[in-house]
Amino acid sequence: MPVPTNFGTDCFQALEEASGTPWTPLFNHECSFPPEIFREVMMNLIRNPNINSHLLFRADISLNVPFSAENFQPQSKIPPRITHFKGFDLKTVIVRTMIPRNVLLDKALDQSCLYYERVRDSGEIESLVIYLPHISSAAETPFYHPAVRGIAFLHKYNPASKEGIVSIYYSFFDSEPRSAKLERTAFHLLEILHKHGKGSNAGYVKRVHHDVVLPQATVQNTYARLKAKYGKSLCQQWVETTDPTKHVFEDLAIAAFLVELWAEMYKGKTFPGFVDIGCGNGLLVHILLEEGYAGWGFDARERKSWGVWSQKAQENLKELILIPSMLQTSKTTNATTDSGIQANDTCSQGDTYHGVSIHDGTFPKGTFIISNHADELTPWTPILANLSESPFIMIPCCSHALSGARFRAPPPKNAGASSSAYASLVEWVSKIAKDAGWDVEKEMLRIPSTRNSALIGRRRVVPFEDVIIKELVDAHGGAAGWEENSLKLIKKASTGH
Repeated sequence: MPVPTNFGTDCFQALEEASGTPWTPLFNHECSFPPEIFREVMMNLIRNPNINSHLLFRADISLNVPFSAENFQPQSKIPPRITHFKGFDLKTVIVRTMIPRNVLLDKALDQSCLYYERVRDSGEIESLVIYLPHISSAAETPFYHPAVRGIAFLHKYNPASKEGIVSIYYSFFDSEPRSAKLERTAFHLLEILHKHGKGSNAGYVKRVHHDVVLPQATVQNTYARLKAKYGKSLCQQWVETTDPTKHVFEDLAIAAFLVELWAEMYKGKTFPGFVDIGCGNGLLVHILLEEGYAGWGFDARERKSWGVWSQKAQENLKELILIPSMLQTSKTTNATTDSGIQANDTCSQGDTYHGVSIHDGTFPKGTFIISNHADELTPWTPILANLSESPFIMIPCCSHALSGARFRAPPPKNAGASSSAYASLVEWVSKIAKDAGWDVEKEMLRIPSTRNSALIGRRRVVPFEDVIIKELVDAHGGAAGWEENSLKLIKKASTGH
């Protein structure tokens, strides 16, 4: 596969800034994508700097306007830095603020992004994008940005031959000359640009769409706050054998999403409480309780972590087996408990099975049901939501049938859909939710996990009373064996979740 190459004398083209500031060419790459693809890709990279650096969350765009040579005075809290290049017409002025992933290590950076065009007498079209960070010295540069005064991307294209070349230039600070590190960054930036341009030109259609339900900035700002508030201490408290960073930051990200989802859903209303079914290590419950949300969680087996969390969390994490009342036999009927928002209200000490109380799967009306990698309970989530007339979020992980047995979900029927085991599971549980009468929203969460599909049910398409639960369960394979499989979980070895 071709890669960017160092500039040779035969393809060198000087960039002449009106101020006389020099620009140094570093690498170029032959390409076949036209100017409109170059502009489209550059706009995407401007909006999403995280594509180039995992140290960045996103960019907040504060200005995006056409340039006018006459009296250009855009209304913007962050004034743009304007410069001109000989022979090029400035077309668009953008100001973005790049938001780092860890605000404790790096600060945000304002940057002007300028788009220029020109057409040669030969018919060759040239497009130029300039990045000008709002800094005056290399010492002000955050770690995630190359320590340069500016970055330029030049795209040249011949419409007749459909051949082009894309190049990258730096404008160096006197105090920070050309170095191997800066060259590696330039190579990477041009490589990413070419990759995306080539993919777009070939008709690539993006399959994964983030930030469909909630704005990216809203969730990421809350995540940054939660991470700064809890991240370090939670990692230090970790007592499970699994990697603390993965689980801690994943649950902080999920908590951030829920906080903002609930802010939207319950604006001006009283929060109805939550229940985390199959809560595993209980970390998500702990975080949400610390943030002031009433709720509780349960799992078939107590985890070591439960004793580490706050006293309030310990009081609201319970060892329970869930067996819906419609499936209970004489063995478990008398062990059913009442339901409530707080665990102490819901777990009356009635009959138990091997010392573990049994829950009938009904909760106070409106209780928000969380099903985060709940495994056996995942396909039951929208059904339980119907029984309690409650909204829900489910994040599928391992595939189980409604019987509780391990099972490979059937592949999606729609053309072009992935037939992987995980994609099949997500499609199958989504179908159950839709058949249960839910308008299912899908969000690809920004969490450190490949199993990041979140399915949300908060609006109804069909009234609750029009859905017959037994027929719904039977239509999706039935639940024969659920009671026996659930009781086996009492002795099942727990995972880190």
